Amino acid sequence: MNKTLKSKDHLNGNFSVPGDKSISHRAVMFGSIANGTTTVHGFLTGEDCLSTISCFKKLGIDIKVNGTDVTVHGKGLHGLSAPTEILDVGNSGTTMRLISGLLCGQNFNCTLTGDASIQKRPMGRVSLPLSKMGAKIDGRNENGKLLAPLQIQGNSLNAITYTLPVASAQVKSSIILAGLYAEGTTTIIEPEATRDHTEIMLNYLGANIEHNGTEIICHPVKELYGKEIFVPGDISSAAYFMVAGVICQNSQITIKNVGINPTRIGIITVLENMGAEITLINKKNVCGEETADICVKTSKLKGTIIEGDIIPKLIDEIPVIAVAAAMADGKTIVKDAQELKVKESNRIKTVVCELKKMGIDIEETDDGMVINGGKGIKGTVCESYDDHRIAMSLAVAALVADGETTITDTQCVDISFPNFFEFIERL
Repeated sequence: MNKTLKSKDHLNGNFSVPGDKSISHRAVMFGSIANGTTTVHGFLTGEDCLSTISCFKKLGIDIKVNGTDVTVHGKGLHGLSAPTEILDVGNSGTTMRLISGLLCGQNFNCTLTGDASIQKRPMGRVSLPLSKMGAKIDGRNENGKLLAPLQIQGNSLNAITYTLPVASAQVKSSIILAGLYAEGTTTIIEPEATRDHTEIMLNYLGANIEHNGTEIICHPVKELYGKEIFVPGDISSAAYFMVAGVICQNSQITIKNVGINPTRIGIITVLENMGAEITLINKKNVCGEETADICVKTSKLKGTIIEGDIIPKLIDEIPVIAVAAAMADGKTIVKDAQELKVKESNRIKTVVCELKKMGIDIEETDDGMVINGGKGIKGTVCESYDDHRIAMSLAVAALVADGETTITDTQCVDISFPNFFEFIERL
């Protein structure tokens, strides 16, 4: 499916974006291993999160979906059942990596697979620490990289102290979940803080996880307990409208009830550093997660440098930040973002390639990109690479481009933001 978009002379709206993808995944996973019923409100019904539901149903969990409300009838830490078929995570790297940590401590064996994209993404960064805990994980070996499908043999686990070589919330979460089944206390040391939705939600359900500087200490517990979970709007989805509202003329947008977890608000920090007018109102704390309404309006932007410990706080937003940088005066440099290479596409290459097609002065570097902004954007035909974040970022660029922009294979946005293009049209 292709989409053709024209530039807009103004954007105005007051709306909510779909639920946070990271929190939706975790609500189903953790609710499944909790005792009793977990009711999830505001669940993201994108394809990735539905893949998580499918996997846990195959593991014997009764899960009911009613719109954006999901009811999970958990069976406790040791209540999962051996699946009778392969667990297919679809395109979801979160599902693949987190469920690996959860399954390696069970008393049964299983196989995990996913689509063609997932089967190219490296799984060694997860299997290495899990193996140190006693996990038995095997898979395809290609040029020294462990790739899916993965065969996981349930085994008894031991606690470890592990220093993450690369900041990764998915790897950290996988180790934490394995730690729930390990003898002793597991300690994880992060190079930089990553999103902490796992720690927040597990503690909310009865776990005992503490932070001590860069250390995450996971104490053993006997049970988790089902509760009601309210999922805030996904800041990664809100980011497209934040950038659109800032770069389009005569625009003012309010996005309601968005998660503003401190480990996720790099997009706000960077846009403010570039000169964007952003206001947070109606701040709340729900189920341990901070939320707010985000108000943005047309702003004059300037280039900036994005590097270091802010990168894990905005890694998914870098493609749309590149669009903002194209409309800013001066040079924007993105560094320390090698993690972009192992997403649904190599997002360094794909962002640079497609924005160049639109006439943007942008160059690839080994760990990021350099954008010389303020030179305008022109409409053309662009590829999504079947990557939802590339497709949505190109759509934002199309709103300020001269002429029409056609984006190919836009069905991939259903992974994280069903009806994204309807939201664009309503604005």
